Amino acid sequence: MTAVPKDFAPGLAGVVAFETEIAEPDKDGGALRYRGVDIEDLVAHRVTFGDVWGLLVDGRFGDGLPPAEPFPLPIHSGDVRVDVQAGLAMLAPIWGYPPLLDIDDETARDQLARASVMALSYVAQSARGI
Repeated sequence: MTAVPKDFAPGLAGVVAFETEIAEPDKDGGALRYRGVDIEDLVAHRVTFGDVWGLLVDGRFGDGLPPAEPFPLPIHSGDVRVDVQAGLAMLAPIWGYPPLLDIDDETARDQLARASVMALSYVAQSARGI
């Protein structure tokens, strides 16, 4: 049998999983903040998808999203997740998106914004069966 080290902590206690400037869980595990804003406040004030997106991506509230484009959902499998994933995968070549490694941060942000609103549009279309 292998000896257990004296400083052994069960589970993930004391382990840093990743570093981020976006999410801030409290030490007791009872709250979560995104860029200093408590997630409970976001829910209580019914903050819009666009505002939360702006907070997470741009670091401030504000609808940094363009309107969704009139692309009908090309796949109707009956599973929203499958439909959205397939629909988004089909947009990249239509829009001419190059690999993420080949573009600058501003272009990546703009392409993410465009894809994010289309994902939301595709969720709605799939859920409604249209």
